[in-house]
This record gives sequence, C-alpha cells and structure tokens, in this order.
Amino acid sequence: MQAIAIGDRAAGAAGVSLMELPHPHAAENDVIVKVHAAGFTPGELDWPGTWSDRAGHDRTPSVLGNELSGVVAELGCGTTGFTVGQRVFGMTDWARNGSLAEYAAMETRNLAPLPAEIDHTVAAALPISGLTAWQGLFDHARLMPGQTVLIHGAAGAVGSMAVQLAREVGATVIGTGRAGDRERALGFGANAYLDLQADRLEDVGEVDVVFDVIGGEVVERSAALVRAGGTLVTIAAPPKAQPSHARAVFFVVEPDRAMLAKLAQRVRAGRLKTSVGTVLPLAEAPVAFTRRPLVPGKTIIRVVEG
Repeated sequence: MQAIAIGDRAAGAAGVSLMELPHPHAAENDVIVKVHAAGFTPGELDWPGTWSDRAGHDRTPSVLGNELSGVVAELGCGTTGFTVGQRVFGMTDWARNGSLAEYAAMETRNLAPLPAEIDHTVAAALPISGLTAWQGLFDHARLMPGQTVLIHGAAGAVGSMAVQLAREVGATVIGTGRAGDRERALGFGANAYLDLQADRLEDVGEVDVVFDVIGGEVVERSAALVRAGGTLVTIAAPPKAQPSHARAVFFVVEPDRAMLAKLAQRVRAGRLKTSVGTVLPLAEAPVAFTRRPLVPGKTIIRVVEG
C-alpha cells in the first residue's frame, strides 16, 4: 500500500515521503480501515511514539498521521462490534503506524461508527480536536453553566471545538489568538476576543477556567487569572506557574469511543463545526509538514477521491 512515512529522524520534515509499505496486519481486537481521509499533527515528528513502539523498539519507517475516517476492510481475530464495509472514524494509537496511508490497523476502542450524513473529510478533522476539547473542558476543568472560560488559540482546530462546546453548556467564552483570527473565533461562538499581540492579557480579569493550546509565556501569565477553585488546563506542556488556590492540569488526549459518537451526533445535527482548511491528496501530504496551510483551519489528507 502507499503511505506517508519517515525513516530518518535526523532528516526532520524533509524526510517525510510517499512510500510503498506492506499491508497492515490486524491483531486481536483490531480492524483494518480503508482510509478515505486523514488528519495529522505537525509536531508529531517530535513525539517518542513516532520512532519507537511501547517496548522501546525502533519501528521506522513510521507511517504518520493521527486521525482518520474510512470504512472497515478487515476484522482481526476476536473483533466484535464492527462489520466489514461499515463507515468509521477515530484516532490512531500514538505508538503504532498512523493514518496517512491507504489502510490502517486500529484497536476497536479507538473507533466509532460514522453517520452516513457526515463527509469523510469533515470526520477526519474531528477525533483529536473534539476529544481534546471535551476532555480538557469537562473531564479535567469540570466547566459548568454560567462560568467563564478563557480559550487560547480559539480559532484553531482544538480551540474552535472548545469554544463551541463551552458555549453549548452555557459558559461565557473569551477567545484569544492573532488579530487575523478574531472573526473566525467570534464566528465559532466566542463572546469576546483578545489579540495576544496588541491587547493586555491581564485586562481579562478573573476566569473560572483557562483552556490553553499555546503554552510558554501565555500560559504562565494566565495562571494569575484563574480564580480560587478554578482550573488551568493545557495540552502544550506541564505549566511552570501554578494558579493560587486553583488547579493546573496538563494532559494528553485519550481515545473515547462513546464520546466520539456523541461528537459525531453534534456534527450531524449542525451543533458542532470542524475547522477544515486545506485538503490535499495523499501524494502531496509531505509538503504539509514543511509549509504553512494554504488557508486557515486543519489540513486534511484525502486518500480516496469522491
């Protein structure tokens, strides 16, 4: 099969290329998915799981990509809950070959059924962004109706999901980012927007929750904004500054089949929008690791046309 993979860590993004690799094997409780569309995270070249398996063994060449949408092509031994030909979407395991390929082997717990009304390109942008937003806001920060949440990177793939989900439960949302992202963030439902380059972050005042995808100085300064009993949540790195009388949480998104299904229902009902930007064919995927997206939003790789 054809896949976007990398074999030389020292080469960096320049080493990403289209390769011919063996068809994946379905282990027990696996399914083989014929990939229709896939998503990736630019920073995954720096993740340990890209280069070694859970036992620490080298697994290059590594197929890249984290998210996919497609149809079930094969069932592994003992696999139940899915049928061949079924539409599915989900996120791949961090330490196994990924989604930028014609076929991908996945554990069933990482997949959910995909309603017929949702296009594969839309579905491929949903798993990691949607689960990250949900887990950060509700599992870790325990955001409640009537509270105020400050969302850094509110126009991005994860941030835009967080804005919509926070508004859905009745929270007040203050988004942040670059000046050019203001209208996109407000369009996703943010009540107010702060330009991190021109406005003073400290003028926001106290908030119940900070949801951060940027890290660095931004999250360190945000610690002082969390009111007593609140939570600062970040996916960038463990925060160095701790809020006073509040919690700070760093987390990595986990698969959740039930929540994937709930997110898909929201998309089908028009209550949740993914932020799809550039769509490229599989053969052009390597350039996506070396250049900025052509338009705002998440870059999606279309593996099967039509």
